Amino acid sequence: MNKIAKIARTELQTLFYSPVAWLILVIFAVQAGISFTGSLDGIFRLLSLGNKIKGLTGWIMSLFRPMQGYLYLYMPLLTMGLMSREMSSGSIKLLYSSPVTNVQIILGKYLAMLLYGLMLVGILVLLCILAALTIEHVDWPVLLTGLLGEYLLISVYAAIGLFMSCLTSYQVVAAMGTLALFALLNTVGTLWQDIPLVSEITWWFSINGRAEETLRGLIVSENVLYFFIVIFLFLSLSILKLQADREKRSRWANAGRFAAAVLIAMMLGYLTSRPALKGYDDVTRTKSNTLTPNSQDIVKRMKGGLTITTYVNLFDQDRIRGLPSAVNIDKRQLEQYIRFKPGIEMKYVYYYHRMPEGVGRQEYPELSDEARARRICDVMSLDISLFKTPRQIDSMIDLSGENYRFTRVLQRDSGQKTFLRMFDDMFRYPYESEITAAMKRLVMKLPTVGFLQGHGERNPGIFGDKGYNLMTTAPNFRNALINQGFAVRNFSLAGDDQVPADVNVVVIAELRTPLSDTERTKLDVWIAGGGNMVVAGEPGRQSLMNPLLSTLGVQLLPGRIVQPRRDFVPDLVLALPTEDACRLSYHFRDVKDNHLGIAMPGCAGLSYTTDSGFTVTPLFMTPPHGSWNELETQNFTDSLPVLNKAAGEREQSIPTVLALNRKVGEKDQRIIVLGDADCFDNAEMMGNRKGIRADNYQLGTGLFYWLSDGEVPIDIRRPELTDNKILLTKQSMSMVRLLYIWVIPALLAITGTLIWVRRKRR
Repeated sequence: MNKIAKIARTELQTLFYSPVAWLILVIFAVQAGISFTGSLDGIFRLLSLGNKIKGLTGWIMSLFRPMQGYLYLYMPLLTMGLMSREMSSGSIKLLYSSPVTNVQIILGKYLAMLLYGLMLVGILVLLCILAALTIEHVDWPVLLTGLLGEYLLISVYAAIGLFMSCLTSYQVVAAMGTLALFALLNTVGTLWQDIPLVSEITWWFSINGRAEETLRGLIVSENVLYFFIVIFLFLSLSILKLQADREKRSRWANAGRFAAAVLIAMMLGYLTSRPALKGYDDVTRTKSNTLTPNSQDIVKRMKGGLTITTYVNLFDQDRIRGLPSAVNIDKRQLEQYIRFKPGIEMKYVYYYHRMPEGVGRQEYPELSDEARARRICDVMSLDISLFKTPRQIDSMIDLSGENYRFTRVLQRDSGQKTFLRMFDDMFRYPYESEITAAMKRLVMKLPTVGFLQGHGERNPGIFGDKGYNLMTTAPNFRNALINQGFAVRNFSLAGDDQVPADVNVVVIAELRTPLSDTERTKLDVWIAGGGNMVVAGEPGRQSLMNPLLSTLGVQLLPGRIVQPRRDFVPDLVLALPTEDACRLSYHFRDVKDNHLGIAMPGCAGLSYTTDSGFTVTPLFMTPPHGSWNELETQNFTDSLPVLNKAAGEREQSIPTVLALNRKVGEKDQRIIVLGDADCFDNAEMMGNRKGIRADNYQLGTGLFYWLSDGEVPIDIRRPELTDNKILLTKQSMSMVRLLYIWVIPALLAITGTLIWVRRKRR
């Protein structure tokens, strides 16, 4: 150990007596200071302007990512002379003749680089100290894991640079070779990904993103062991190279030793990447890298095996996400679940099948399906034999209901199965809420929402503007009830039909013809028995809806609410959430905090009594000014409404959505009444009116969360982040910039200059 320390000391002296090491420290400090203070200043300005930013520690850690790019360029300059200099000057012969071993030489050189790496990390430590002093409630463990990730990356780069320096006496060649090897390790994860076993090895060898999870506060054993295995590999190769130079062995013998070292590293890498052998430690305060407790509970309930089969259609727009070359990337979408259930088996089935018009890609539409598939495979260099024909896939599984889109099927050993889909938004992949909802359906019975039909009501199966398809049964719409854990069905009360036994929530959306006495009696029985309901009315339907609502002590007011504004029809109402709404369902909190509302085009006001046995809670109301219940003008095409107090019209807040609840035996009955049925329809789900700050997506999600007693959608909330305040002033920000961009780099430059001048004088 003493000899290793002496070699390291000598190497450090050589390093710091040259201007290169100091120049890199100075430049790195300047770059880090500019990046850090620039971001800190931006955050300070945003907060000063009244904006809310949560999780400032995460913002700070994101600054470490560009630092990795700088290290990528600087480490070859530092390591290029470690052994190349010895070879070119001839001093390597003195080392060989001295009483030191090859292991001591390599470890001594490497120790010197580790100590220099501590100086680079020390610059980042200064930034973290500033973060800790200026951010209230900073998440310290995240800062420490980020520093650990940066140092491990430096250590790997140093080992690789040392090995490349052993291969040549030319320092420039060693530096270029190191950069080339860095590039290879960053891209090797994309090579041969269509060959199963090889793809596992090349994917593991990739260094790209290995330090990313530590920056987020997640320590994964696979990543940590990766760094140590790669360091061990390149140090071993360096030692073997020195032995090959000193000993007289055949090329085959030397090649065998090198191959053995690589093979051992590959085997260790394969073993440490097995899900059952991986360990995790989420050090973040809110466990943001870990499944929420609700999701963990569902995974624990899932006893036995679980197979996730991904069906990839060659004609689908998302095909690239599931092709063999992208399988390892795709599997990462379920990494958090595999963490808690390592036995999950992932399978991929490839096929080609014509999709409905307007869905999927439209390449070569003039060709037959088989000809299209062959042409696409030829262009994309895919093996056509990998893809099942339409007849073969239809005999395996019915995907017609999924429109033959990119779809996963979750299946337990017991045979229970459900779909997990991709979504037509910018994120595409399902979030934790959708994945857990699909898994929850496999372990327990989830609520069924039944839509009454037979009187012109809104229909979940209708794709037009007035239909409810998007809110309920659209496979590729994230907020659809079927993707949040609910089952959806239609039912009728005609004849002897009753409310189906499996229905948990009855929806009656805009009656257009009256209920028969028999149907009314059946619904009264449902209400009296404590059944949950959603009743949505419309202006002009008061006479049809009020008889049913009278049982609840609620009535649709005559006329319709108007909220005149420029460029929009007067009866487009923007209803605002109440504080009671936020307490009833947390989904409405963001709506209120972001000053949003619910767009209700054509809405009847609601009145209610308090003696019906229900506790009535207004959830959404019109603003107190600028809106009223219009009793005279109903045709807004030819005339505009005018507030007429003499007719009983007055500006006031009017309830548009009410929540009713009461105890019926052991049941906690919950009922929602709305003065508008359009707020759920397809047009409003897809609507985006400029100047109308509405979030109708959250309406169905929030209401049905309450109606299901919090069963679904899955509650994936985490504790509030507290590191959201910077303890700086405008004057202190100037001092911070001066210190970190000028003073610290200047001190490093002065220290390096003094040492270099002193060395020259000697």
